[in-house]
Amino acid sequence: MSAPTFPPGGTLIETFKKSFVDVPIDADNDNAISTSEFLDAAESLTTMFDALGSVAFSPVKSDMLGNVKKLRERQLAAPAESENLQALVINELKTKKHIATEGLLWLSRGLDFTCIALSQNLAQDSEELSTSFRNAYGSTLKPHHGILIKPVFSAAMSACPYRKDFYPKLGDDHAKVTSELRVYLAALEKIVGILKGFQSRKEAKW
Repeated sequence: MSAPTFPPGGTLIETFKKSFVDVPIDADNDNAISTSEFLDAAESLTTMFDALGSVAFSPVKSDMLGNVKKLRERQLAAPAESENLQALVINELKTKKHIATEGLLWLSRGLDFTCIALSQNLAQDSEELSTSFRNAYGSTLKPHHGILIKPVFSAAMSACPYRKDFYPKLGDDHAKVTSELRVYLAALEKIVGILKGFQSRKEAKW
Protein backbone atom coordinates (compact mmCIF):
# COMPACT_ATOMS: atom_id res chain seq x y z
CA MET A 1 0.00 0.00 0.00
CA SER A 2 1.94 3.01 -1.22
CA ALA A 3 1.11 6.34 0.34
CA PRO A 4 -1.22 8.44 -1.82
CA THR A 5 0.00 11.77 -3.13
CA PHE A 6 -1.52 15.20 -3.65
CA PRO A 7 -0.35 18.34 -5.50
CA PRO A 8 1.53 21.11 -3.62
CA GLY A 9 -0.96 23.19 -1.64
CA GLY A 10 -3.66 20.62 -2.35
CA THR A 11 -5.28 17.83 -0.37
CA LEU A 12 -5.85 14.12 -0.80
CA ILE A 13 -9.62 14.66 -1.04
CA GLU A 14 -9.09 16.94 -4.04
CA THR A 15 -7.45 14.02 -5.87
CA PHE A 16 -10.49 11.76 -5.45
CA LYS A 17 -12.24 10.75 -8.67
CA LYS A 18 -15.52 11.52 -6.91
CA SER A 19 -16.38 12.98 -3.51
CA PHE A 20 -19.49 12.10 -1.51
CA VAL A 21 -20.23 15.83 -1.60
CA ASP A 22 -20.91 15.42 -5.33
CA VAL A 23 -23.09 12.29 -5.19
CA PRO A 24 -26.61 13.21 -6.44
CA ILE A 25 -29.45 12.52 -4.01
CA ASP A 26 -33.00 12.87 -5.37
CA ALA A 27 -35.03 14.28 -2.49
CA ASP A 28 -38.21 14.00 -4.61
CA ASN A 29 -37.65 10.29 -5.16
CA ASP A 30 -37.27 8.89 -1.64
CA ASN A 31 -33.71 10.26 -1.38
CA ALA A 32 -32.55 8.02 -4.24
CA ILE A 33 -28.74 7.88 -4.31
CA SER A 34 -27.13 7.84 -7.75
CA THR A 35 -25.31 4.52 -8.18
CA SER A 36 -22.35 5.41 -10.42
CA GLU A 37 -21.26 8.49 -8.47
CA PHE A 38 -21.69 6.69 -5.14
CA LEU A 39 -19.50 3.77 -6.23
CA ASP A 40 -16.81 6.11 -7.56
CA ALA A 41 -16.86 8.01 -4.25
CA ALA A 42 -16.67 4.80 -2.20
CA GLU A 43 -13.76 3.58 -4.31
CA SER A 44 -11.99 6.92 -3.87
CA LEU A 45 -12.43 6.82 -0.09
CA THR A 46 -10.39 3.61 0.14
CA THR A 47 -7.22 5.56 -0.72
CA MET A 48 -7.49 7.00 2.80
CA PHE A 49 -6.56 3.56 4.08
CA ASP A 50 -3.32 3.90 2.11
CA ALA A 51 -2.70 7.15 4.02
CA LEU A 52 -3.05 5.16 7.23
CA GLY A 53 0.10 3.49 5.95
CA SER A 54 -0.19 0.02 7.39
CA VAL A 55 -0.63 -3.30 5.60
CA ALA A 56 -2.98 -4.13 8.47
CA PHE A 57 -5.58 -1.98 6.72
CA SER A 58 -5.34 -4.02 3.50
CA PRO A 59 -8.20 -6.35 4.55
CA VAL A 60 -10.40 -3.34 5.38
CA LYS A 61 -9.70 -1.79 1.98
CA SER A 62 -10.10 -5.02 0.02
CA ASP A 63 -13.38 -5.78 1.81
CA MET A 64 -14.84 -2.42 0.76
CA LEU A 65 -13.56 -2.71 -2.81
CA GLY A 66 -14.98 -6.23 -3.03
CA ASN A 67 -18.41 -4.90 -2.14
CA VAL A 68 -18.08 -2.08 -4.67
CA LYS A 69 -17.31 -4.76 -7.28
CA LYS A 70 -20.49 -6.70 -6.43
CA LEU A 71 -22.56 -3.54 -6.93
CA ARG A 72 -20.83 -2.65 -10.20
CA GLU A 73 -21.47 -6.15 -11.55
CA ARG A 74 -25.19 -5.87 -10.78
CA GLN A 75 -25.27 -2.39 -12.30
CA LEU A 76 -23.65 -3.70 -15.49
CA ALA A 77 -26.04 -6.65 -15.64
CA ALA A 78 -29.17 -4.50 -15.27
CA PRO A 79 -28.28 -0.83 -15.88
CA ALA A 80 -31.83 0.43 -16.38
CA GLU A 81 -32.87 -1.07 -13.04
CA SER A 82 -29.81 0.18 -11.15
CA GLU A 83 -29.62 3.92 -11.74
CA ASN A 84 -29.92 4.53 -8.02
CA LEU A 85 -28.92 2.30 -5.11
CA GLN A 86 -32.42 1.79 -3.79
CA ALA A 87 -33.73 0.67 -7.20
CA LEU A 88 -30.72 -1.62 -7.63
CA VAL A 89 -31.54 -3.38 -4.36
CA ILE A 90 -35.28 -3.68 -4.93
CA ASN A 91 -34.84 -4.96 -8.48
CA GLU A 92 -32.13 -7.45 -7.56
CA LEU A 93 -34.27 -8.87 -4.76
CA LYS A 94 -37.09 -9.43 -7.29
CA THR A 95 -34.76 -11.91 -9.03
CA LYS A 96 -34.42 -13.87 -5.76
CA LYS A 97 -30.75 -12.90 -5.53
CA HIS A 98 -29.06 -10.65 -2.98
CA ILE A 99 -25.34 -10.56 -3.87
CA ALA A 100 -25.20 -6.80 -4.55
CA THR A 101 -27.80 -6.06 -1.87
CA GLU A 102 -25.65 -7.77 0.75
CA GLY A 103 -22.59 -6.05 -0.70
CA LEU A 104 -24.25 -2.67 -0.20
CA LEU A 105 -25.14 -3.56 3.39
CA TRP A 106 -21.50 -4.38 4.19
CA LEU A 107 -20.21 -1.40 2.23
CA SER A 108 -22.49 0.99 4.12
CA ARG A 109 -21.25 -0.51 7.40
CA GLY A 110 -17.65 0.03 6.28
CA LEU A 111 -18.40 3.61 5.28
CA ASP A 112 -20.18 4.21 8.59
CA PHE A 113 -17.14 2.86 10.44
CA THR A 114 -14.76 5.16 8.54
CA CYS A 115 -17.02 8.19 8.88
CA ILE A 116 -17.50 7.79 12.63
CA ALA A 117 -13.79 7.16 13.25
CA LEU A 118 -12.57 10.21 11.33
CA SER A 119 -15.37 12.46 12.62
CA GLN A 120 -14.57 11.49 16.21
CA ASN A 121 -10.87 12.08 15.63
CA LEU A 122 -11.50 15.54 14.16
CA ALA A 123 -13.73 16.43 17.11
CA GLN A 124 -11.16 15.29 19.70
CA ASP A 125 -7.91 17.17 19.11
CA SER A 126 -5.87 15.05 21.49
CA GLU A 127 -7.30 11.63 20.61
CA GLU A 128 -5.14 9.21 18.66
CA LEU A 129 -6.51 7.49 15.56
CA SER A 130 -6.25 4.02 17.11
CA THR A 131 -8.75 5.06 19.80
CA SER A 132 -11.14 6.68 17.31
CA PHE A 133 -11.06 3.69 14.95
CA ARG A 134 -11.41 1.18 17.79
CA ASN A 135 -14.46 3.00 19.16
CA ALA A 136 -16.00 3.24 15.69
CA TYR A 137 -15.35 -0.43 15.01
CA GLY A 138 -17.13 -1.41 18.21
CA SER A 139 -20.29 0.44 17.22
CA THR A 140 -20.43 -0.44 13.51
CA LEU A 141 -18.68 -3.53 12.13
CA LYS A 142 -17.71 -5.54 15.21
CA PRO A 143 -21.25 -6.70 16.13
CA HIS A 144 -21.57 -8.24 12.65
CA HIS A 145 -18.12 -9.85 12.43
CA GLY A 146 -17.38 -13.48 13.29
CA ILE A 147 -14.53 -14.73 15.48
CA LEU A 148 -12.17 -15.13 12.52
CA ILE A 149 -12.60 -11.59 11.20
CA LYS A 150 -12.51 -9.63 14.47
CA PRO A 151 -8.76 -10.16 15.12
CA VAL A 152 -7.93 -9.00 11.57
CA PHE A 153 -9.76 -5.72 12.06
CA SER A 154 -8.49 -5.33 15.63
CA ALA A 155 -4.95 -5.57 14.29
CA ALA A 156 -5.71 -2.75 11.87
CA MET A 157 -6.99 -0.54 14.72
CA SER A 158 -3.78 -1.11 16.67
CA ALA A 159 -1.66 -0.29 13.61
CA CYS A 160 -3.08 3.22 13.12
CA PRO A 161 -0.41 5.91 12.77
CA TYR A 162 -0.12 8.79 15.21
CA ARG A 163 -2.34 11.71 14.26
CA LYS A 164 0.74 13.94 13.87
CA ASP A 165 1.88 11.59 11.08
CA PHE A 166 -1.54 10.93 9.51
CA TYR A 167 -2.96 14.39 8.82
CA PRO A 168 0.10 15.64 6.85
CA LYS A 169 -0.56 12.72 4.46
CA LEU A 170 -3.91 14.33 3.64
CA GLY A 171 -2.42 17.75 2.81
CA ASP A 172 0.23 20.31 3.77
CA ASP A 173 -2.23 22.91 5.08
CA HIS A 174 -3.76 21.42 8.24
CA ALA A 175 -6.58 23.98 8.44
CA LYS A 176 -7.55 23.29 4.82
CA VAL A 177 -7.39 19.52 5.37
CA THR A 178 -9.65 19.58 8.43
CA SER A 179 -12.11 22.00 6.80
CA GLU A 180 -12.43 19.85 3.66
CA LEU A 181 -12.61 16.67 5.71
CA ARG A 182 -15.50 18.02 7.81
CA VAL A 183 -17.53 18.88 4.68
CA TYR A 184 -16.68 15.51 3.14
CA LEU A 185 -17.62 13.54 6.26
CA ALA A 186 -20.89 15.45 6.67
CA ALA A 187 -21.88 14.43 3.12
CA LEU A 188 -20.86 10.83 3.81
CA GLU A 189 -22.80 10.80 7.09
CA LYS A 190 -25.94 11.96 5.28
CA ILE A 191 -25.63 9.21 2.66
CA VAL A 192 -24.96 6.51 5.26
CA GLY A 193 -28.02 7.70 7.20
CA ILE A 194 -30.21 7.41 4.11
CA LEU A 195 -28.87 3.93 3.39
CA LYS A 196 -29.36 2.71 6.96
CA GLY A 197 -32.94 3.96 6.91
CA PHE A 198 -33.60 2.23 3.59
CA GLN A 199 -31.91 -1.02 4.65
CA SER A 200 -34.11 -1.23 7.75
CA ARG A 201 -37.21 -1.41 5.55
CA LYS A 202 -38.87 -4.69 4.60
CA GLU A 203 -38.44 -4.10 0.87
CA ALA A 204 -34.63 -4.02 1.28
CA LYS A 205 -34.36 -7.34 3.18
CA TRP A 206 -33.95 -10.85 1.86
